[in-house]
Amino acid sequence: MSFFPGFTLETCAVDGRPFRLRHAGTGPPLLLLHGNPQTHAMWHRVAPQLAERFSVVCVDLPGYGFSHKAQVSPGSAAYAKRAMAADMVGVMRTLGHERFQVLAHDRGARVAHRMALDWPDTVERLALLDIAPTIEHFERADMQFGLGYWHWFFLAQPHPLPERMIRRDVEDWFDLHTSREPKDRGFFHPEARADYLAALHQAGTIEAICEDYRAAAGIDLEHDRESRASGQRIRAPLKVLWGAKGKIGAWYDPLVLWRAYADGDVSGGPVPSGHYLAEEAPDAVLAALEGFLRPA
Repeated sequence: MSFFPGFTLETCAVDGRPFRLRHAGTGPPLLLLHGNPQTHAMWHRVAPQLAERFSVVCVDLPGYGFSHKAQVSPGSAAYAKRAMAADMVGVMRTLGHERFQVLAHDRGARVAHRMALDWPDTVERLALLDIAPTIEHFERADMQFGLGYWHWFFLAQPHPLPERMIRRDVEDWFDLHTSREPKDRGFFHPEARADYLAALHQAGTIEAICEDYRAAAGIDLEHDRESRASGQRIRAPLKVLWGAKGKIGAWYDPLVLWRAYADGDVSGGPVPSGHYLAEEAPDAVLAALEGFLRPA
């Protein structure tokens, strides 16, 4: 199978900071944001099909992959989803896209959620894969959540505790972390897996991942509570998909949950996969997006 056929791999600068991306297509702009501990390579099974109708941009999030990595800092402000969302808007504007649709998974979906709140005139339509709102996770947390998403609490520990533990065997940590549903090393496309591991060995990536989770447990919650108190909600039409083998549908009623955070239409449902929807069930993801993402 060809890996990202027809896509151009390049780096663009936002305020002098580099962000790695792939892009292809000539239709309306569509931004794809990945999750942890991955890179934009996770979209290799859906991006080529989407590029037949959209100008697709797959970018490494701040701190992830081969994009700019801010240093560890008190409060982890550089990895607040507000800051990360602003960086992604900057990438799209650098490419000439002022308004665009967004498809995002996992940590990228949290960035996209904040982007839709802070940049409502920029995000036209929003599709989120396998998340519930961050604030809901923390405020509803119980023993099931603590055991199922234990990594949220591990990665959010003070620097450098989690970083040191991960570095003792980065590849083993990657395999354990990505096996919330059992899978062997052949689950990920070999080029995608190689990209994920190469990025993890880049200086600063592991620190950035931990800072992302520290921000989620701190400054992101402050922003989320401010948004909720002020009545700030997602205005864009919202599609919510989750893995039928995963935790989101088992713990919550995702559509009911997201309707409390959105003013527009909220639709979606489960996909026959675990957490990594776009890699395990790409055809089902594409089918679920048909008629939601607007090619013209």
